[in-house]
Amino acid sequence: MNPAAADWRIRFGSKIVSPQQAVAVVKPGQRVFVGSGAAEPQSLVEALSARMDISDTEIVHILTLGVATYAEPKFGERFRHNAYFIGPNVRVAIAEGRADYTPIFLSEIPALFRTGRVVIDVALIAVSPPDEHGYCSYGVSTDIVKSAAESARLVVGEVNSTMPRALGDCFIHVSEIDVLVASDRPILESSTVEPDDLSRRIARHIADLVEDGATLQLGIGTIPDAVLHFLGDFKDLGIHTEMFSDGIIPLIEKGVLTNRRKTLHRGKIVASFIIGSRRLYDFVNNNPLVEFHPTECTNDPFIIAQNEKMISINAAIEVDLTGQICADSLGTMFYSGIGGQVDFTRGAARSRGGKPIIALPSTAENETISRIVPTLKQGAGVVTSRGDVHYVATEYGTAYLHGKTIRERANALIQIAHPKFRPWLLSEAKARRLVYADQVELPIRVPAYPEELERWIELKDSSRAFLRPLRLTDESRLREFFYHLSPESVHYRFFRMITSMPHTRLQEFLRIDYESDMGVVVLTGKGDDARVLGIAHYLKDPRTNFAEAAFLVLDEWQGKGIGTAMMRALVETARKQGIAGFTADVLADNERMMRVFHRCGFAVESTLADGVYRLRIPFESPKPQA
Repeated sequence: MNPAAADWRIRFGSKIVSPQQAVAVVKPGQRVFVGSGAAEPQSLVEALSARMDISDTEIVHILTLGVATYAEPKFGERFRHNAYFIGPNVRVAIAEGRADYTPIFLSEIPALFRTGRVVIDVALIAVSPPDEHGYCSYGVSTDIVKSAAESARLVVGEVNSTMPRALGDCFIHVSEIDVLVASDRPILESSTVEPDDLSRRIARHIADLVEDGATLQLGIGTIPDAVLHFLGDFKDLGIHTEMFSDGIIPLIEKGVLTNRRKTLHRGKIVASFIIGSRRLYDFVNNNPLVEFHPTECTNDPFIIAQNEKMISINAAIEVDLTGQICADSLGTMFYSGIGGQVDFTRGAARSRGGKPIIALPSTAENETISRIVPTLKQGAGVVTSRGDVHYVATEYGTAYLHGKTIRERANALIQIAHPKFRPWLLSEAKARRLVYADQVELPIRVPAYPEELERWIELKDSSRAFLRPLRLTDESRLREFFYHLSPESVHYRFFRMITSMPHTRLQEFLRIDYESDMGVVVLTGKGDDARVLGIAHYLKDPRTNFAEAAFLVLDEWQGKGIGTAMMRALVETARKQGIAGFTADVLADNERMMRVFHRCGFAVESTLADGVYRLRIPFESPKPQA
């Protein structure tokens, strides 16, 4: 045996004591760090809490999964907890003023320890058994544990035989641990809950923003887990995240998460901690696919931004109509923390092709409270500012806010709020002059957005375009669209020359209900910067149950099949609504438009008067096959 190896083994054995003996190093008035998440050193925490001869001890940590006995009222002045992120086990203590909360970016906590601004007297950590060289792994939680252990005056390590040996920048040599406790207690686990329908609806909109080769930040919870369900057909996705859970394993096994196209740490999943089942812990054990790094690395916005197509997904408690994100409090009650939301939002925003996303259900308390609100609750904290926010997703769609005016933001957020709250939100927005005073009023009952009409269409030149229902937030796109039309196209559509398209006129295009009044647009893509290539609209006449249809396509995109695709979409939705057919007025020399109507699949009845064809297309009369 190598003498050096034998030396550390001898010293290792001499340091092992009981949990009670180990925590005896803690003195009154000291600050004690407790390891994070599933890597909480349970035996040490229990032994410390059981000490009756201690007082005025400050406990600091981020989220832990175990029971935080030191935060219970019965301990009085023996302990006082300071949370860098508020978990369920300390939430009541903080709300009652028996514990403290320090709001801080997760990426910046290590600097508090390393600079001595927050002195760690004793670090209680859990580690894996040492390897043949004497190195223990921090296992499932490197996060701020590494900086705490490297900065503490004394390190007490619970060497847990069930702790996986994680790889990366996540090791501590036994010579750097002052006192050791042996343990074989199972690591704390968190069960995965099958995503519900609400989470899946939100996740579907988020998945629409993902591209092949993207790098993802995924947290824990039903929405991130639900997103993973929609990624099965993607290629070469990567992970650079604060934490992950069991949901990524099936995508790795399927060959979706390969990390091959990452522009930083290529071929590696990078995280700072994990929370999940024993299956997850066994998966990361000695697995070179996964690297654990401390939060000063994983959460550094400048490092995050080096991953191209970086997509961050973070939660919110409520969002106001200007785009301010509250994620850490319920009004004046501190609920969670800043965590890594701002770190990853800013990192993804600066990534080439990156997309920072805030996701939340549109309501709370059984749909009695809107989580999109005119103003944040009194005392609510702004975690992500209106200048940082980009995408906001609910079960009703995605709003893109970055670089948008307050008016555009308010309209976009109202569109993804729960339908029953939209009239109220619009009224409040008008009262605060956030939107036009004559902004289109939403009906009390707002039909569901017809997602089934969203589709990619193949054009005649082999290019692709995206067809979807018209949205209230398309006003600026339609305005740009109009000013790119030729005078001839304007004349064909409006039967007269129109030289401007102000807000008041655009309102008429946007006054749709997706039933009797319907519109679709064809865009250059699905992204927020997509341009309108064509628009089609119908309006039902309740007296006849026929709907008048009209189409308009940019001149340079005419003849490529856009009009025909929009016609098929309008026919599809009109028939579902029980509409009997279409009518239309078409100038006699508008040959392209006439071809679109005659190719609709139904017999076309036409009469010509004063140079205008009056068309009638009953749906019960299919066009005879040639």
